[in-house]
Amino acid sequence: MLTIENLHATVEGKEILKGIDLDVKAGEVHAIMGPNGSGKSTLSSVISGNEDYQITKGSLVFKGNDLVELDAEERAHLGVFLSFQYPVEIPGVTVTNFIKTAINANRKAKGLDDMPASELLKKIREKAQLLEIDSKFLSRSLNEGFSGGEKKRNEIFQMAMLEPALAILDETDSGLDIDALKIVANGVNKLKSKENAVIIITHYQRLLDYIVPDFVHVLFDGKIVKSGTKELAHELEAKGYDWIKELA
Repeated sequence: MLTIENLHATVEGKEILKGIDLDVKAGEVHAIMGPNGSGKSTLSSVISGNEDYQITKGSLVFKGNDLVELDAEERAHLGVFLSFQYPVEIPGVTVTNFIKTAINANRKAKGLDDMPASELLKKIREKAQLLEIDSKFLSRSLNEGFSGGEKKRNEIFQMAMLEPALAILDETDSGLDIDALKIVANGVNKLKSKENAVIIITHYQRLLDYIVPDFVHVLFDGKIVKSGTKELAHELEAKGYDWIKELA
């Protein structure tokens, strides 16, 4: 589904990614771990098409499409979804209206008419029930006054409604208490399927207790220096990241 080869990327002239190789297949969950400044969030931004980052070398192919040639909106229409570490507030735009606009923009890009209101409402109710979201939540302005947990749950709700082929969760566990973490993780687990894939970017192993990865990759100084199964995350939790420097 996603194939990254020898990917190099810079931001403001500084090289952050220094040769990333990663292959993500449908049905898989990949966790990207590493210390601060290792390039984790840069990788998510580059995959999703953030214009602040420049790819200087390597390839980025998603479902046979060269992502390097596509902007963020085009990548989203192909099925790339990024859950932000710090979701933005949009006063005056309700959660429901935001979702409606996003879904119909995707449909328009595929040459389809807007989703009928009755069908959209049915889908909203189904996904809200799946994620244990109160209907009152959907009429609130997007992320305005939301707690950290509510913002993250809203991101997962957007993911449920858009049904992306590839979901990138950039430090979704940041700032969550254990109850909110369980709710978010439960939502992600319910949305996983053999047709989609998930990349989880995190500092800590605790999220991976609830969303069990097929593969764990350790990013250090812009490179993946070690890959393994979920046991690697436990090893990192026990040892910290200092020993990873020896592999770089």
